Amino acid sequence: MSGYVLISLIFLILSVAGLWKIFEKAGEPGWKAIIPFLNFYIWLRIIKKPLWWFIFILVPFVNVFVILLMVVEVLKCFGKDGIGAQALGVIFPFFYLPYLGFAKSETYQDPEKRAKVKKGAAREWVDAIIFAVVAATIIRTFFIEAYTIPTSSMEGSLLRGDFLFVSKVSYGPRVPMTPLSFPFVHHTLPLTKTTKSYLEWISLPFYRYPGLSNIKRYDAVVFNYPDGDTLSTVYQSNESYYSLVRNNGKRDVWNNKRKYGDIISRPVDKRENYIKRCVGLPGDTLRVKKQEVFINGRALANPKNAQFSYQVITDGSRLSDRLIDKLGIYEVIQTANPGFSYAYMNDESARKLEETPIVRSVARLTHAANNPDDLKRIYPYNASYGWSVDNFGPLYIPEAGATIQLSTGNIDLYRRVIHAYEGHELEVRNGKIFIDGIERDSYTFEMNYYFMMGDNRHNSADSRFWGFVPEDHIVGKAVFVWLSLDPDKTWFQGKIRWDKLFRFVN
Repeated sequence: MSGYVLISLIFLILSVAGLWKIFEKAGEPGWKAIIPFLNFYIWLRIIKKPLWWFIFILVPFVNVFVILLMVVEVLKCFGKDGIGAQALGVIFPFFYLPYLGFAKSETYQDPEKRAKVKKGAAREWVDAIIFAVVAATIIRTFFIEAYTIPTSSMEGSLLRGDFLFVSKVSYGPRVPMTPLSFPFVHHTLPLTKTTKSYLEWISLPFYRYPGLSNIKRYDAVVFNYPDGDTLSTVYQSNESYYSLVRNNGKRDVWNNKRKYGDIISRPVDKRENYIKRCVGLPGDTLRVKKQEVFINGRALANPKNAQFSYQVITDGSRLSDRLIDKLGIYEVIQTANPGFSYAYMNDESARKLEETPIVRSVARLTHAANNPDDLKRIYPYNASYGWSVDNFGPLYIPEAGATIQLSTGNIDLYRRVIHAYEGHELEVRNGKIFIDGIERDSYTFEMNYYFMMGDNRHNSADSRFWGFVPEDHIVGKAVFVWLSLDPDKTWFQGKIRWDKLFRFVN
């Protein structure tokens, strides 16, 4: 029995035992507390709330909020009208309900007969704010969360400046690993640059509630940045700690505080949020050959709006902003030579640009295998593989329960999985591999992993750069864009992209 199942069972038993005694104090048979659905019916009756609340108890995740409201109403029946008592009851109902039920000093009062508590304006506001925060936190944790696209890595499907909703129920909401945190912020307190917004006094292991579906190929997935477990307070996640060490040496990174600041660590759920498209599922073998992705030997169609980098040569004219907007090109890098530029765009935009009278040529750029610029920055950072952005793999994507043979020839591919993600000591000595001090020639994976790529294939820091995404890093599925603002324009220049509002993510 897993730890979470055992803990959940204990909490359930405590809560039911508490309800049993509370029912008896309210004049109802205690045994009704153990009958599914009947217990909620009786509960609503003793707190004198409308029975139509029962409908919301049947709705997954909504029922969490409704049941917490019912807990508060029970507390009121026992004269617990203080903010502290109600907050304690909401946070620890599996302890507070048994206390109310078993404590002889606690007496049930019928809601219609007990004296009404008069609240001042300040108290009304405080109560409203507390319950708004609780409700919003529950919704954000278990249902849906707002997210902003900060980079161009998913263009032209999702644009920099898109505001979207991420569904937590699609793959199942994840239990917060660091539950003690400041509400509505991610990892850093407002108005500070490095102050943590969370406490690690309580650290929970990974657990995910059942979701509506599994991750599917082509899903736009939000996840915690796998390379973000350790970082520089100066560079943050703009450049990973491991990249800094590869490029500058560990001694310089740790000792040069003026340049790098402090080196800190973050728990999984407080690492930076990234969004990419899932192209590789657990158990797949992935390969990128001349910019084309192959899964298990079969070519994978590119996303509809996939972008690549192009070299654009004109008759000497500079590409105008009007032309760039008209063709749906979101990023152009101009050079000192007005007739020479680079653009990230899809095939259709490239074709239309090439037909423009001032344009002489439009050529898609490619990174050949063994490209010197890629050898140090492409996973697994081993020049002997010769992998590049456009020529990568073949690479097996780990699946939970699958066993692979290990050797010094492939250990670099799975070193981080074994050590960082699954928590084993790994050492290679004299050509032999030791895991937790025992010589091993095979390894069985404990989690599922995914391979994520940005739709903007030549301008995306994705799995080609830092490897696999473990299942415990998955946050949710991007489902709906409700607002789109162009960060490069003012309100008077057409900052709102009206044609990109209220669209589903596909």
